[in-house]
Amino acid sequence: MGENKDRNFVTALARGLDVLRSFRPHETMLSNAEIAARTGLPKPTVSRLLHTLCKLDYLSFDETTGNYRLSAGVLSLGFGVISGMEIADRAKNILLDLRSGPNSYITAAVAQAHLTEAIYVAVERSREDISLAMTIGARLPLFSSAIGRAILVAMSQDELEKALSHGAQLTPNSREAHEDSYKNAKAEFEYRGYCSSFGDWRKDVNGIAVPIKAHDGRIFAINVGGPAVNVKQKQLETVYAPLLKAAAKNLSLQP
Repeated sequence: MGENKDRNFVTALARGLDVLRSFRPHETMLSNAEIAARTGLPKPTVSRLLHTLCKLDYLSFDETTGNYRLSAGVLSLGFGVISGMEIADRAKNILLDLRSGPNSYITAAVAQAHLTEAIYVAVERSREDISLAMTIGARLPLFSSAIGRAILVAMSQDELEKALSHGAQLTPNSREAHEDSYKNAKAEFEYRGYCSSFGDWRKDVNGIAVPIKAHDGRIFAINVGGPAVNVKQKQLETVYAPLLKAAAKNLSLQP
């Protein structure tokens, strides 16, 4: 994480945040052992962090199961972030229009990068009842998802280097593959005007995405996608790509 090189880096805080990041969408509870495995931290350290986070109401302990769940403190932080992202409100009707197109299996979303992930900040879910139900807060990998790649191609060199370095720390020997993914995404965006992921993130998911540069300089991306069996590559490229480009331009230009 860089704590060995930066004297101002607070390792305890970073570890506490790692514990909170251990919880994934649709997971209600985790055990001490599961959190230790996901963070790579010793169990005694995890126990102390869990105790502190419970005291601060970011986690709560379930005495029946002996597991931990996210508490209201985290929710207040999340709503604080979302409420500060006016793009989520501005994107609502645009996402609805994309979602309401000819394919009822399409989901449309806007995301922003966090470390090596793209975090959904606005979503309009498919009109169909599908197993891959994406929600606000869903996390997709930057280097293999369409929306992640769209964010990457809009990054400055410094921002890209941070993402590559963090990815290499999390997954040793991944840098070369991540660099190749970025180069391919950059070339595709320059040629086609969008980034794609046809089975790269998940074999059963297809999607395309376009970056958004907010008026304050922040980078987001907007995507459309869905189950590969229902959302075909050709339809995304011929029908939805022009709509997506127009939507991204609209959001980028809005103050």
